[in-house]
Amino acid sequence: QVQLVESGGGLVQPGGSLRLSCAASGIAFSIATLNWYRHNELVATITSDGVANYADAVKGRFTISRDNAENTVYLQMNSLKPEDTGVYYCNSYTWQNSYWGQGTRVTVSS
Repeated sequence: QVQLVESGGGLVQPGGSLRLSCAASGIAFSIATLNWYRHNELVATITSDGVANYADAVKGRFTISRDNAENTVYLQMNSLKPEDTGVYYCNSYTWQNSYWGQGTRVTVSS
């Protein structure tokens, strides 16, 4: 059974930090490209080789990483802004399959 379970969302003040996690099971994690989306906007991606790319709006503030031993992908979010508010979804992609988590809500507000 395929599962991607996000956690780590919440309410944070502008300038604060959050770390999102996505724990995966039932997928070929080590060969997958892993992505974080905010609604339908791609925020960050990391390939199976560990190459990361980011949307311009989050460059220098967000860091995506993966732990293949733990089948988990992370999104470290620093210097958060109100416009970062939204539901963040984890996505696992290979040429054969694409899977999604249920999302975790991030609210940046004073």
